[in-house]
Amino acid sequence: MKETLTGFQILVVEDEPLLRRRIAATLSAQGAEVKVAGNLGDAEALARSESFDLALLDVHLPDGRGTDLLSGSLSSGPLVIVMTAEGGVEGAVAAMRLGAADYLVKPFDLDELPVRIQRARRSQLRARAEESRSDGPARSDAGADLFFGPGLRAVQQQLDRILEADRQRRAALPPVLIEGETGTGKTTLARWLHRQGPRAKGPLIELNCSAVPEALAESELFGHERGAFTDASSTRIGLMEAAEGGTLFLDEVPSLALPTQAKLLSAIEDRAIRRVGANRPRPVDVRIIAASNADLRERVEQGRFRSDLLQRLDLFRVRLPPLRERGDDIVPLCERLAARIAAQYGRKAPSLPPEGRQRLRAYHWPGNVRELAHEIERALVFDPDDGLTFRSLTRTGAAAQRPQDWLSGDFRLPAQGFSLEAAIDGLIQRALQQSDGNVSAAARLLGVPRDYLRYRLKDRAEDGK
Repeated sequence: MKETLTGFQILVVEDEPLLRRRIAATLSAQGAEVKVAGNLGDAEALARSESFDLALLDVHLPDGRGTDLLSGSLSSGPLVIVMTAEGGVEGAVAAMRLGAADYLVKPFDLDELPVRIQRARRSQLRARAEESRSDGPARSDAGADLFFGPGLRAVQQQLDRILEADRQRRAALPPVLIEGETGTGKTTLARWLHRQGPRAKGPLIELNCSAVPEALAESELFGHERGAFTDASSTRIGLMEAAEGGTLFLDEVPSLALPTQAKLLSAIEDRAIRRVGANRPRPVDVRIIAASNADLRERVEQGRFRSDLLQRLDLFRVRLPPLRERGDDIVPLCERLAARIAAQYGRKAPSLPPEGRQRLRAYHWPGNVRELAHEIERALVFDPDDGLTFRSLTRTGAAAQRPQDWLSGDFRLPAQGFSLEAAIDGLIQRALQQSDGNVSAAARLLGVPRDYLRYRLKDRAEDGK
């Protein structure tokens, strides 16, 4: 995407009328909205009454020093670039110590001005991205890399195709929707996809939508102008702007309120955002990755998620299977996690004895990979000499399923034969139980048409008469 200054509000403070007009004309041609002042008094009045993204300040003005604004009306919010004559470089450097982003020595090439502004802008966005990372929850190293065992082979093929499409397209990358139960690794997958894609050098900004109060979600995502609401004492860019040229990961996206969903839809469609309190939109080039542990189609039916937003997000859909569906992946995954967690404690990786493998395969793992990582760490801390026996699963009574349950890792086909029809009926009942009796949702869980499920249920009901 070609960089312009569309949507930027810029204050130019310069006492020389001709240079002032030429600067304003150059910036306006780039799409910026420009206000000008020829002295310190006029500049202070404009800075108090309006909100600016950037201020170009001449150091020497008829009624004072432009750099005084750095500790006054422009002390928070806008980027500041100072302009000075040949002999005033020392003053310009001092201005940068007060918070100016850059300085220009007059006379300068006007064609260079938009480039210097964009450079300062990118520095601001990087700083905002780092601030967002430091403000966010601490990341666990456990499961930091995806383990592509046989249980994730289909997912890996999908990801390979997405990355190939990304490399072909490069700009304006379409959204990715990740679905999966809590703890399956949706955040890990989003980070992996960003690191492997063409935007790996750009920022990755993460937002857990369920952790943001509804009243603040719009400002957090899209930013706000000074004075947009009671506590908005300065202009603040949102996470979509901070992720410019990179990726914005929205975890638990159905937690967003419907009005915020509408604004997110508009941002995705228009590739532009409008800060809270702003009059004009500004373009953004951001790859959206959204994740949900809920069935978004059910949320749409319930009126809790916008169908048009789902259609926008549901282009590249990836479903992460729960751990219980990944078969024998669980043993090498456990060993991989154990080695990484043990290294964090400066210890040797614990052994995985046969009894531990048995409990590992038999347990249902409702918390999925996250629960597995916690069990490993718990064993490493409380039973360091016992290896990974997973006795705590038995002690809590939450572990082994019945050996006769064919979904258990311990199941073996009986010598007297096995009823496939009964197994199918059992799967259908499990799906209905998991979906609270919703036939459509159960059919999606099983990957079959709804009519097939209705036929089976009707047929069994008639057999039972």
